[in-house]
Amino acid sequence: MKGCEQVAAVCYRVRGAEIEFLLVQTRGGRWTFPKGGAEPGLTHAQAAALEAFEEAGVHGRMEETAFTRYFRRKGGSQRASLARSAARSAARPSARSAEMSVVVDAHLCEVTRLESPEDADRNPTWFSVGKAKRRLREGRKPDYAAELSRVLDRAFKRIQLMLNVSAAAGARKDALQRVHLAAPAAKKALKPGKAAKSRARVFVIDQF
Repeated sequence: MKGCEQVAAVCYRVRGAEIEFLLVQTRGGRWTFPKGGAEPGLTHAQAAALEAFEEAGVHGRMEETAFTRYFRRKGGSQRASLARSAARSAARPSARSAEMSVVVDAHLCEVTRLESPEDADRNPTWFSVGKAKRRLREGRKPDYAAELSRVLDRAFKRIQLMLNVSAAAGARKDALQRVHLAAPAAKKALKPGKAAKSRARVFVIDQF
């Protein structure tokens, strides 16, 4: 899986003077950003918007360009499987290491409204930046927890910068773009054979 890419939607809202972040739970109970694999036929921003909608019911404005990228290692059953086959893979440790490496492009998403997510077990929840960092640390190794904290720090600074620019201009002026759902047929054409209802949809990103 060397070179495997994923996309994440770092979703936020501004409540008074506070910036809050929206996290969802994995099936194992850990908190994370809505994320998933890069989609053939979609930009990374569109794919991130799709993940945010499916996992958290997000509608909003997405930044087309990733504000950062982070690296993670595959976990769960794959890690256990690798451990069980350690004797066989010891002869090629570099291949094993590459197989576990995943690059995640992170895109900012300003949430304008939420609806019930298609993934009913994700429990989307708002947190302050401090609480979000604590939730992201739970059940993770220190190096990966630090990586996720760095993502939040960069997101927080970028949002503050955009808010300052908008305030100075006297109007909303930023790099975020409106996201909306296109006709279901568009996604079917991009992903032939996909039966899942959510994958019959595509997000289109327009200038706000």
